[in-house]
Amino acid sequence: MQAIVADTTPLNYLVLIQATDILPELYRTVLIPPAVKAELAHANTPAVVRAWISQPPAWLEVVSLKRPVDSALEHLDAGEREAISLASELQGILLLMDERDGVTIARHRGLRWWVRSQRWTLLQPVDSLICKPCSTGCARPRSGHRFASW
Repeated sequence: MQAIVADTTPLNYLVLIQATDILPELYRTVLIPPAVKAELAHANTPAVVRAWISQPPAWLEVVSLKRPVDSALEHLDAGEREAISLASELQGILLLMDERDGVTIARHRGLRWWVRSQRWTLLQPVDSLICKPCSTGCARPRSGHRFASW
């Protein structure tokens, strides 16, 4: 298993649907930059998300950037800028991001990325997520559901 760098929105929604337990089954460690942590802890973020980030799971690691953020990323929000920058610094690591402009930039920088769409497709196309208890593609994962690795 490898690590993955995550942007704010995918983590936010996984917390809201109580499905964060899928991440350590797929990735050894989820890395986030400080700006992603700050966005998850922001006062406008749902209380359940703020509570989750205030006591993060052992598999979530906040990693500071070693270099300043590229000025070409200024049109993105802080979490996206730092997530792309961190993934670039760590070369060869996956990036979990849902924002179209951010994904386009990540692709142009040669980063490997997973994109979230309107359906449950945070990490792979929905046909690839096989829920072990259901033995089917799971459109609405819930607590206790585990997903097969591919």
